[in-house]
Amino acid sequence: MNINIEYMQLFMEAIIDEIDVGLHVIDKNGTTILYNKKMSQLESMDSKDVMHKNLLDVFMFSKEGSTLVQALQTGTETKNSKQTYFNNRGKEITTVNNTFPIKNGHEIIGAVEIAKDMTKIESLMKNTIKGRSGTSYTFDSIIGEGSAIKDVIEGAKRATRTTSSVLIVGETGTGKELFAQSIHNGSSRSAAPFISQNCAALPDNLIESLLFGTKKGAFSGAVDHPGLFEQAEGGTLLLDEINSLNPNLQSKLLRALQERTIRRIGDTKDTPIDVRIIATINEDPVEAITKDRMRKDLYYRLSVVTVFVPPLRDRTEDIPLLIQRFIRKYNELFQMDVRRVDQEVMDMLITYDWPGNVRELQHMIEGAMNVMADEDTIRFSHLPMHFRSKSFTRTSSSAAPFEIHLEEGTEDIQLKEHLERTEAGYIRSMLKKNRGNITKTAADAGLSRQSLQYRMKKLGIQA
Repeated sequence: MNINIEYMQLFMEAIIDEIDVGLHVIDKNGTTILYNKKMSQLESMDSKDVMHKNLLDVFMFSKEGSTLVQALQTGTETKNSKQTYFNNRGKEITTVNNTFPIKNGHEIIGAVEIAKDMTKIESLMKNTIKGRSGTSYTFDSIIGEGSAIKDVIEGAKRATRTTSSVLIVGETGTGKELFAQSIHNGSSRSAAPFISQNCAALPDNLIESLLFGTKKGAFSGAVDHPGLFEQAEGGTLLLDEINSLNPNLQSKLLRALQERTIRRIGDTKDTPIDVRIIATINEDPVEAITKDRMRKDLYYRLSVVTVFVPPLRDRTEDIPLLIQRFIRKYNELFQMDVRRVDQEVMDMLITYDWPGNVRELQHMIEGAMNVMADEDTIRFSHLPMHFRSKSFTRTSSSAAPFEIHLEEGTEDIQLKEHLERTEAGYIRSMLKKNRGNITKTAADAGLSRQSLQYRMKKLGIQA
């Protein structure tokens, strides 16, 4: 059976287009004469933009030049050579190439390049590394002008100079991870992995294998898998809510910190580690030790450097700055143009005790902006219902010791003025009971000293 040349060409073109590698052939002038479908896909180019055109008129190469042109000009063969260049739209392409000249006797008449796509693999690797070692926050991300937060920032900055363990103490929502990331990013380990694990998020048996890794055969279905300590090698491991670990796990963690080695579950040998530990705790460490939620020896090992992040109620002067930041964030996210907070709302937010701290404030601003239309001012009616109810409840409970009698003709008194009178009467009564002692009065009223002083100034009360 005779197959003519035309049919042979059709067969060859079909095969060349179906192979899973890129194929690019140029003639002795550098003009493309063959460019298969896979090459078109990995270079994000249309065949008609490449075929019958000079290679250097279409693509832009680095100073090392094109391996395809080198093969044509010098007869050089390259194997498994990684090359990064740009297509005609400026998109970066990364390939691994096998390139060689095409010869007719001793004359080079062209060159061929067989390429494997590395662009997607490179992108995945970068994203994986970013996901593990990339962090979002630095010290510039921390909002606050008050002395309470500034002192903490300065102390945390000093911790960037060493590799000692750090214990960050603070209530839920105060921004402990923000400080942890900032310490990592400010240290010599900033280019290495930063891995965070909430110790309260998983049961103890999973946390142990997650931290220390597993050896194949350790239990049914176990495989060789590195734990977070090994994955964070050279970098920082953040253990959030360290007080939620059981005593046995805390003991293993202490051993790892002291000996700088870990042992995978089911393994018989130790693996050396170079990892900085930053731990967080959301309660008073002394209370955690007293109630056996934290081992005393682990506390001493972790608290080489201790950072106490103040609750929002103790840094009320920063609330307007935080609100401004959150409004900017959600303006951009929601495509809105909110510009301010009503003064009555601002007063309320400043005097609120914020059990959820900065996180609660952020969620409140986000919630308020979700119910706004084209308004540019956040008002009381925009605040979440649970907060509005809580505000009224608090005022009512504060007013409980007093019986307010509206005089005849004062039925139309505004609610705000009525609440202010009630609050002023309560504060004066408490001050009198404590003989003007601000600290005792604040404690009895369930307020911080700073919050009480703000309220007294606002209401014109002298101690």
